[in-house]
Parts: sequence; C-alpha cells; structure tokens
Amino acid sequence: MYRVLISIIALIMLTAVPAAAESGGNKTEKEAVIIEVDGNPSEHKSYFNTYHPYIEVVHTYDTLFNGLALKAKPDRFEQIESLEFIKAVHPVAEYETQSEQVEPLNQNENSVIPAALNDTSYTGKGVQVAVIDTGIDYEHPDLAENYAGGYDLVDLDDDPMETTAEEGLPTQHGTHVAGIIAADGKLQGVAPDADIYAYRALGPGGRGTSVQVIAALEQAVDDGADVINLSLGNSVNGPDFPTSAAVNRAQDLGVPVVIANGNNGPENWTIGSPATAADALSVGATSNPQTVPYLFDSLSNKKIPLTEMDGSKPWDLGKSYDMAVFKGQNVQGKIALMKRGKTPFSELAKQAEEAGAVAAVIYNNEKGLFRGRISNNKKSINIPIASISKQAGEWLMQNTQNKNLYMETKEATTKQTIADFSSRGPVTVNWDLKPGVSAPGTNILSTVPGGYQELQGTSMAAPHVTGAMALLMEAHPNWSVKQLTGALKTTAKRIRNKQGEPFAPIIQGAGEIQPEKAINTKTIIDKSLLSFGKVTDNNKTKTQHVTIENQSDQKQTYTFSIPEKQKGMTWRLPQSFTLEKGETKKLQVELDVNSRQIEEGLHQGWLTLNGENQKFHLPYLFINKTADYPRAMGFQFSLKPFSDDMYTYQFYLSEKAESVAVTLYNPDTLMYERTLLRRDDVKVGLNEGQLEQSELGEPGQYLAVINVKLNDGRMAGYQTKIFIPRSQSPG
Repeated sequence: MYRVLISIIALIMLTAVPAAAESGGNKTEKEAVIIEVDGNPSEHKSYFNTYHPYIEVVHTYDTLFNGLALKAKPDRFEQIESLEFIKAVHPVAEYETQSEQVEPLNQNENSVIPAALNDTSYTGKGVQVAVIDTGIDYEHPDLAENYAGGYDLVDLDDDPMETTAEEGLPTQHGTHVAGIIAADGKLQGVAPDADIYAYRALGPGGRGTSVQVIAALEQAVDDGADVINLSLGNSVNGPDFPTSAAVNRAQDLGVPVVIANGNNGPENWTIGSPATAADALSVGATSNPQTVPYLFDSLSNKKIPLTEMDGSKPWDLGKSYDMAVFKGQNVQGKIALMKRGKTPFSELAKQAEEAGAVAAVIYNNEKGLFRGRISNNKKSINIPIASISKQAGEWLMQNTQNKNLYMETKEATTKQTIADFSSRGPVTVNWDLKPGVSAPGTNILSTVPGGYQELQGTSMAAPHVTGAMALLMEAHPNWSVKQLTGALKTTAKRIRNKQGEPFAPIIQGAGEIQPEKAINTKTIIDKSLLSFGKVTDNNKTKTQHVTIENQSDQKQTYTFSIPEKQKGMTWRLPQSFTLEKGETKKLQVELDVNSRQIEEGLHQGWLTLNGENQKFHLPYLFINKTADYPRAMGFQFSLKPFSDDMYTYQFYLSEKAESVAVTLYNPDTLMYERTLLRRDDVKVGLNEGQLEQSELGEPGQYLAVINVKLNDGRMAGYQTKIFIPRSQSPG
C-alpha cells in the first residue's frame, strides 16, 4: 500500500459543525465535538459509556494525538465540563448561508489546466489520494468515477460532501483541489486515474480547528491512504505549532506530506503552520505565462497594466475609447474610471454600465495592485471590468481633466514568475528553508460543485505536487518517502526573474517540479535544501549533511563547483567523488562564517553540484546574528467551550522573552483604552491562558497591540483586531 502525501488549504479558523437530528419526535439537535484528553483515550471511552451513556463516542484517536469524537444534545455536554482529563474541546459554531456563483467549463487562453503538468505516460492508477479539506462534491461528473470514500470530521459521519447552502456558508475549495489532483471527465487532473478519498475537516465557510485537521490526518493514515492533500494553514510561522507537530508524526509513520505554503506574500517570513513542519514538503505558487491586456496612450507612450476582475467579461475592446472619470453621470461609449472604496465592485460596475460605459477600470486606494471579483448573481454585467494601481489611476485622473484621453487596448505576454501572493520563508525558531518546491498556482481551472471555476493560491499549487507524487508512486512503487520527495526537489527547475537571475530560495525553494524528469532521474539528492541556522558567535562553523543516490545502472562521478568568494564566508565542500550503480553516499558540507565581516540578517544562495551530464542546484541559507522575523504572532481570543464567562487566549513566540502585554486601543481614534493581559511566564512556542468575563472590561471592537519585551531588553510585537463580547451569563 502506498503511504499518504499531504498538501494543505489556507486558514484554520473556528470550527463549524452542522448538527444531526435525533430520532423520534424530539427536535433537539445533537452537537458534534472533538475533545483532547490526557491519558488513554480508550479508557476514557469506557468511562463515557459507563457514566455518560447519552453521549455517543463516535471515534477514538491515538495515532497523532489523544482524543475522542463525541455526539450528544448540548445539555449533555454541560455534565462533562469539569472532567479533569479533558484538555480542550472543539465545539459547534454557526454561520450564515450564502449563494455561490458556479461557472461552466469555459477555458480561455490564460486558463491553466492541471493535466498540462503531466508530461509522463503515468496516470496515478492504483494510488489512493486522501484530500483533507472542505469535503468534495463526489457527485460531480468529473470526480464521481474516482471517488472511493472518506469521512466527515465536522459532522462525524461517513458523508464528506461539501457544505451546502442548507447547512451554512457553502464551500467549494475541496472539490477544486480534488479536481486538480484527479479529475477525470471534461477536465483532466494531474493523475486522472488516482482514487480519491475525501476527509472533511473544514465546515461552513471553510472553517475548522487544528484538532479537526489532526483528526483527519489520523483518520487518513489509519485508512492506509497513499497520498493526502491538505491545502490549509494559518499565519503562525513556527515549527512546533500543533498541526506542524502532527504532520511530522505522520511523516514518521511513512506518510509524505505536501503543504500549501500560504497566501501572505510577497514579504519574507510569511509561511504559516503546518507548512512550517520540518519534514513537510511545502509548496509555493508559480504564475504561468499569460496574455494580459493593457491600456496605451500613444501621445505620452504610457502603458497601464490591467488586472481583469474574476467573473468579468474579457477585456477585448477593438478600438480606442475616451476615458472619463465616473461620478454618476452619462459616460456613453467611454471607459469609466472609478476609485476603489466601500461600494462593492459589482455595484460600481453596474452603475457604470447603466450610464453607458463600454468598460470600467477601478483604481486602488492604496499602494499596489489588487484582484477583485464581479458577481453576476442578481444583475448581469455585460461590460469588462479591470483593476489598476493607485499610481495609474491618479495619472489617468490628472490626464482626463478638461480634455479627451483616448486609450487603446493592447496585449502583452508575461513570463513565468512567482505569484506575488505566495508566502515566503524561512521558518522562525529552527530557521528551515521553505518552501521545498513550487508549482502552478494562478488561473487554475478545476471542478467546483455544479461546474468549473478558475481559482488561484498555493492551495492550487500544492495539489499539483500531490498529483505528481501519485505519478511517481505509480512509476516507482518501491521508492521511499525520501526518494519520492528527493526526486521532485532534485529535478526541479529554478524560476528566474526579469533580470534572468533565479528567485531567492525562500521564494521558490528548489524550483518548479518536473514530473517526467523526477520519474526518470538518475540521481536523487536527499536534504538538498541546506539550512545552516543562526550564527550567534563571531566565528562559527556550520555543518549540514547531504545524501546522494545513484539511480542509474552505471557509475557516476560528481563534483561541486567552487562558490564565488564572499567576504566572511568560507565553504568546505567534498572533492570529486564517484558512486557505483545503486550506491548512496552521505556528504558533509561545511560553512565557516565570520559574523563580524558580513551584514546582520538573512543570507541565501545556491551551491552547484555537477553530475555526468547535469547540474544540480542546492539552495542554502543562514541567519547572521538576527533578522527581521516576527517575534510574536497568532493571537487568538474566544469563549471557552461549555462556559458562559471564561475566555481562552493563545499567542506564539519565536524568541525568548521576559514578558508579553496585550493592550487595547480604540480602532477609530487609536486612543489607549486598557491593558487586557500581562504575562511574565512566557516561553518560545505556543502560550495559552484564560481570562474571566470580569477581567475583559467594556465589550466592543478593539485594536489589540501585542508588545513583547525580549530578553535583551528590546521591544517587539504586532497588532490585530479583536472583539470583546458582552457577558453571556443569565441576567
């Protein structure tokens, strides 16, 4: 049996658990919860069966974490609140319903079809792929044939269907991910003959808790899946967050893990858990070449790039049109120019169309570009809508004053690049180099409930890698997890920027995967991403080990290229060496760093290993003294389960600190309100605690500033918004 591969979604939030009705005339609905426990879960199951027979123990977890899945009426759960062996409870939450737009299979020149990545003769046949996500629409004609089963960790039953409008905020993410991996119909996935097993860990609105995710991981491992797709994560950049720890435990059990890197780029240090797991294969997103429109003014030779909004008509204007600032007036036969604000894009577009515009552009109200969406659910919008930068919008505003400005539509073809949204590494605390590899993540056309749709994100990149892993598993059923992931990294192609230089390792990892080359590689390098950690001494020698395996049927000779001389850095690399057929050799790579001769911060680059007829590029990094990584992150605040007046909080620290204080400010005036909490007993990693309702102060929306006093006396921190609710106690 193949083992499980994991590729992971976007954000772990509060869980949403639609309830299941009890039999008989009682209309009270059951709640489904997962609890974490101390001690032996099987013994606690017996305890519930004996002393709480009205609470149904649906499942016992003891592979990746200790816990029980329970179902009961809400009032039954009140009886177990005081049980000392219960560490944490993950209960029901409610969400509003919302309709979704579903699009037909309508490929355009910029659509990326998942099957395009498969340049091999393999199809993933016989490989069992587990998709941990929002569930899937297993009745979709492109997925029904390959769907083989699964489990719902939200409702705790055997029906992992996507959330429907009747159950809450509907979802589509898991269906899109599953289609990228193994759709087999009008649309083809990367591995169209793979078997799909769905594990619904995220409920209405795509929300769930880390425990649902961990439980789904355990369920998939116990079910003997070969490949798990987990396209989810959070914003905590630390290697030991609970989901990351669970991924590493799964890896120890022979489960290769592929995880979406996150969509918080383009800044460094934005990768989140569980992609931060040391043993996981995290995936960044590439942007394929695209034909994109732009506006051109021949008199000033001005080009203005357009970002077509999702759901919009294609921007294919055949002639030049006058540009007009739109303020509700008649703009018959013109391109309407509008500023982004509080009005929904769809409403702005409809206003422009009703005023006679042939098209509309909406310019940003802050620095940078943005990608909006036009919804055609209620009122059909039949003109193209695009977004532009604030700078471009202001130029158009200035040049349309008291004169006509005729803009021509032209097209340009972009080069392959790294998507701006793709989160960057490295990981804090252990300074691992992430992502591991990259894959297509923009304009990905795949299945959604009732149809097809283009989506983008590292959530779309990761299942490309999952599908590729299925191809490798079919081609090499006896390869180990290290060989499978090593082959993908060894043969990855580096993506280059406009200047022709490869993007930094923390942006692309080893590069974009190439399945055919991975399957046929004659060399496999294990641990090819070299992280030398943090240098704190003036002179320090750092060591990493790399394993080279000769997969060919004849001996091969390898040699490292001598790196370009850099002040403060001295490399000691293995000399030329030869591996016999099938031989594996462990090599030592040493780096001497004189921290006084180089700048503080993050340093990275590439080493080159020369084979017989091929060059292999090994990315490396180290931190000199310190860097601009986040010291605190992941502050969360919520009502404690089974309680009316007790609240729990948590935050994550990436560095030793003396104390942490959370202060509240008025979000409108930024005036100081009060200090919510202060902690002196803090540690590196996850910190948790509780607050009573009486300690919270006045309810309302606040700007929370998390201030960290580091051990060396420096201050660090960040800010986020929180909501202090009113007391839920009676009276």
